[in-house]
Amino acid sequence: MPRFHRFALALAVTTSLVAAGPALAKAKAGEAAPIADLVKAVDIPYQAFTLDNGLRVIVHEDRKAPVVAVSVWYRVGSKHEPKGKTGFAHLFEHLMFNGSENSPGDFFEPLQQVGATDSNGTTNVDRTNYFETVPTGALDRALFLESDRMGHLLGAVTQEKLDNQRGVVQNEKRQGDNNPYGLLRYEIFENLFPTGHPYHHSTIGSMGDLNSASLADVKKWFTDNYGPNNAVLVLAGDVDVATAKAKVQEWFGDIPRGPAVQMPAVPVPTLPAPLAKEVKDLVPTTRIYRMWAIPGLNDPEAVPLQMAMSVLGGLSSSRLDNALVRKDPVAVSVSAVAQPFEDAGILLVQADVKPGVEPATVAKRLDEEIASFLASGPTADELQRTAASYLAGTIAGLESVGGFGGKAVTLAEGALYSNNPAYYKVELDRMAKATPEQVKAVADKWLSRPAFSLTYTPGERTEGGENRGGAVTGGKVTAPVQPDRYWNEALGDVGPDTGGASSFADRSQLPAVADLKALDFPAIERAKLKNGVEVVFARRSTVPTVNVAVSFDAGYAADPHSALGTQSLMLSLMDEGTTSLDSIAFAEAKERLGAQIDATANADETVFSLFALKPNLRASLGLLADYIRNPAFDGKELERVRAQQLNRLKAELNNPNAIASRILAPVLYGADHPYGIPPSGLGDAKSVTAATRDQLAAFHAAWIRPDNARVFVVGDTTLAEVKKQLDATLGQWKAPATAKPVKHFDIAIPAPKPRILLFDRPKSPQSVILAGKVLAAKGGDELEVLRSANDIFGGNFLSRFNTNLRETKGWSYGVRSRISGDQDRLTWVAAAPVQADRTGDSIKELRSDLKGFLGDKGVTKEELERTINGSVRELPGSFETSGDVLGGLRQIVKFGRPDNYYETLPATYEAMTAAEIDAAARKALSTDDLVYVVVGDAAVVKPQLDGLGLPVETVSLSN
Repeated sequence: MPRFHRFALALAVTTSLVAAGPALAKAKAGEAAPIADLVKAVDIPYQAFTLDNGLRVIVHEDRKAPVVAVSVWYRVGSKHEPKGKTGFAHLFEHLMFNGSENSPGDFFEPLQQVGATDSNGTTNVDRTNYFETVPTGALDRALFLESDRMGHLLGAVTQEKLDNQRGVVQNEKRQGDNNPYGLLRYEIFENLFPTGHPYHHSTIGSMGDLNSASLADVKKWFTDNYGPNNAVLVLAGDVDVATAKAKVQEWFGDIPRGPAVQMPAVPVPTLPAPLAKEVKDLVPTTRIYRMWAIPGLNDPEAVPLQMAMSVLGGLSSSRLDNALVRKDPVAVSVSAVAQPFEDAGILLVQADVKPGVEPATVAKRLDEEIASFLASGPTADELQRTAASYLAGTIAGLESVGGFGGKAVTLAEGALYSNNPAYYKVELDRMAKATPEQVKAVADKWLSRPAFSLTYTPGERTEGGENRGGAVTGGKVTAPVQPDRYWNEALGDVGPDTGGASSFADRSQLPAVADLKALDFPAIERAKLKNGVEVVFARRSTVPTVNVAVSFDAGYAADPHSALGTQSLMLSLMDEGTTSLDSIAFAEAKERLGAQIDATANADETVFSLFALKPNLRASLGLLADYIRNPAFDGKELERVRAQQLNRLKAELNNPNAIASRILAPVLYGADHPYGIPPSGLGDAKSVTAATRDQLAAFHAAWIRPDNARVFVVGDTTLAEVKKQLDATLGQWKAPATAKPVKHFDIAIPAPKPRILLFDRPKSPQSVILAGKVLAAKGGDELEVLRSANDIFGGNFLSRFNTNLRETKGWSYGVRSRISGDQDRLTWVAAAPVQADRTGDSIKELRSDLKGFLGDKGVTKEELERTINGSVRELPGSFETSGDVLGGLRQIVKFGRPDNYYETLPATYEAMTAAEIDAAARKALSTDDLVYVVVGDAAVVKPQLDGLGLPVETVSLSN
């Protein structure tokens, strides 16, 4: 779904707002709600005040859940860094999490104790932010921690902490650089912005500058930039302005002003002449870029330019998709995105060449389509679909108060960049009033300038990223450049992050936690459609949206082992239209309604999902049912999606994490077990190449049937109303007479054979290590105690394993261990991306940490307290949104749990003892039965592995 992109929110809705305005009227049958009505419904009421020291405070009251989002934004980013000090803003963001004068330990320890969620920090070109969502009773604790690191930090910054976090940041850089397209960020900034321009270097910085950062340097950086007068604090959630004023004055009022921060001049450059460059990388196919620098987000032309790019290459029905992927399939994927920063921005148009097509042909066609769009401009219907899709995404984020994309972010961005917390209204107004003529003129103005043409060609890299400054992955681009984060996003992390102030707040101890409200999970209702399909329902009426998931008992485990990848290919082909709507018409219908309809699978389930605006629900459900029941399975479209899947497969075979996973799963489960397959579900090239239309249709007929389905619904409707609408669409669907197919989980799992499987990936600056085993447990077992044991050992940021390898050794950006969430036999896997020269040492440390944990270094009193408190207190914040509740419903049904399962969890956690957790860990885990996979540069890594006392086998993906 297209969005107007703010760089801070690459994975979330760009402006996540609250619909506190007029209720939306139900649309007429088959019609979409008017854009003007959707825009009017978007509002975030707020009140603001400023302390005497210059700290701006914005308060938004939202009482739907007993949580408050705390978001602190400093107006300092990499554009403020002088020559020779690249990476300082981001390095300092890391140091801000390592303790302050009155809370000297890790910042996350007291936050996990209160059950904080969405905790992190990020840095980009313009700003650094820190955020957490806490239970209302823990607001004082969060404000104490944020104010202590704003006003009482320098006494806690030591050379040891600097050296450690320098190592962590350098491993974050290596991890990004190690991925396909990992050097793209450097290419964008270094070529679009001239030397000396504040945006010329990337946020992560160069290794040389990071190595030269002295303790005096980083302390001066703090004193110069981290004053309250250079910050915005947003409190959003279960708090009113009177309470906020008293608490913020108590905790932040004593912090003295800092020096005024001078904003650098950041012009929007134009290349003097067209520029072209070719680079080689481990990528699946040639990728062609056209790039321009564009105006910043306050420029009136920023919104029309983003709308233009949605029409050109952002919408599913975009001009480039229709021309180069559907009608004349010379590319496997295309995209166009405009990403404005505060002062300037970047615009990228890209096409991935279809194997067998000459790159020059695709480049010519890409340039022709850009020229054609500039000549014709968008139609009114294309702009309506862009606006509807964007507004649907906006309203989808209405329920989140914080995190990466909640309401706190919207208010903070507006205040920081535009001096207007409600700047989102200016943007929405520009979007609603945009005309085809205006958008055409703006696109022509900015895309008629000389372009930077970058071509990525498959091959071995000729240069690395050591002395350059980022990390971007492939796929349909939504935001080309993402902020650098404190937590390691690749591991699934989203979080539980000058002194001289004369303090009048009591900082001698952490503030006590006030009364915390228990989770009130919505009541679960059930009904059956006319054909017997069960509907599981929960009402959430905070925003006018409805989420639907139609789940089938299939998943990747249903793939025939002789034809792996069948289901992924089937789902991709289903996206290309129904028997009554071709590929383009289906995409346009979704966009017009602002509906998101897609299909996903995991090991156990195949799920067809719908996000709908309440007034458009009936029409959206009709589209969903048509999508599920009547796929066209068009033979011509099959060849296109086959090429796309083969390209994704090729990309996976270049990605070190994916390579490791593909090797490990069949080794652990055995190649004949339903789970003994590559976990992505993409299969193998031979099977995907051989798959026929009839084969895919037969798979659909066998598995996608009403007697194998359940429907989950959460949102602003009633069970009676949605049952009536579902009966009219899915309730008429009759099951075939044939018996339902089954998955054969009775196949024997091989006995573990401890060894190291080494996959050679030359020139890798990092190694990816996986170590795993199959557990005796199944998903429906009572696993709370074992999962708590895993949390303590390696399951979260404060775990022993991560504390050792990241926080103490500095060898990694983050390591984790996890227990899978499948229905049948589970796995325990430790994952460690580490710097290449510490690969062997990291395996030693894993074995040592695990041996100690299972031996005489069991769970401590502090670990037990932290785990119980965090697990109990995070529950209310874990079900803030309708999507969260929908996930909870699905888990309850999948694992056969009682409807009140989540509300009984606190008692389960509070009854746990250290002895019980130790016993569960010792029963399930061992250091003696693990299989290791290492993906790295064998020339560097193998000598390190040979001395570990385990057999080392060099493997390829074919053996």
